[in-house]
Amino acid sequence: MITRADVDAAAARVAGRVRRTPLLEVDPGPPAPAARMWLKLEHTQYTGSFKARGAFNRVLSAKADGRIPRAGIVAASGGNAGLAFAYAAARADVPAEVFVPETAPAVKVAALRAAGATVVQKGDRYSGAYEAAIAHAADTGALFCHAYDQPDVCAGQGTLGLELLEQTGGFDTALLAVGGGGLMAGVAAALEGDARVVGVEPETIPTLERALRAGGPVDVDVSGIAADSLGATRLGDIAYAVAARTGVRSVLVPDEAIIEARRFLWAEYRLVVEHGTASAVAALRTGAYRPEPGERIVVVLCGANTDPADLG
Repeated sequence: MITRADVDAAAARVAGRVRRTPLLEVDPGPPAPAARMWLKLEHTQYTGSFKARGAFNRVLSAKADGRIPRAGIVAASGGNAGLAFAYAAARADVPAEVFVPETAPAVKVAALRAAGATVVQKGDRYSGAYEAAIAHAADTGALFCHAYDQPDVCAGQGTLGLELLEQTGGFDTALLAVGGGGLMAGVAAALEGDARVVGVEPETIPTLERALRAGGPVDVDVSGIAADSLGATRLGDIAYAVAARTGVRSVLVPDEAIIEARRFLWAEYRLVVEHGTASAVAALRTGAYRPEPGERIVVVLCGANTDPADLG
């Protein structure tokens, strides 16, 4: 469980290490008759996603407490989380080892190495890399860094929520994409008592929706256009606890709407984002989320590590 106090502490810790990303006010237009709407351009964050916030908070907190051994940190991820941990560790002068599946794209492996990490390829799926990373941490004493289900990580992601309050002067609702739920947990904790959070998920990966319905995280099948960035098989325990406490709700959108929303962001604003990120915009464009008259909305664009070739 995390609270606003944890997010405040994270904000002080990562100050000067992460970007204060821009906020773009846009015309809500139909079918979203909100009073005001902003796009939070978090895809311009270091490493191309919000995950740099949580990675820095995890690494810097552990380093300050003397919890990072000579072996450094270890993580399992071929995507945004691995890149963020590699980046944060390099800038904190901490060794980083990232485990990825043997099937990980060469471009992602190259990016991890360029960020300063030692890359180990194990297993043909993420689960194999994850198990190997856990075993490595047990064998070497390296600090294991989870992609989304650790208090330091979630609290770091929540610093985005504090920025939103400062930049807008106040708003009603934040819409953001949910996979494992680290971003949702942190932002909901940061905004508790000030604004509500709506988690948007692909219909094919409903981790939050299923957890809320079941009364706790449950495994879900993973498929669809956004599986590369929202491909967690279950919601994190921390994310569920915060969602249940703060009243986070889930809305679902189909793949076709996600693809259209991503193309809309390029055509209308020349913004290139991941399919998973575009889910939040799809919720408004399809009417899956319908604002109340006068509602002030922030849509978080959380990641941009994508191939823009199909946007031309």
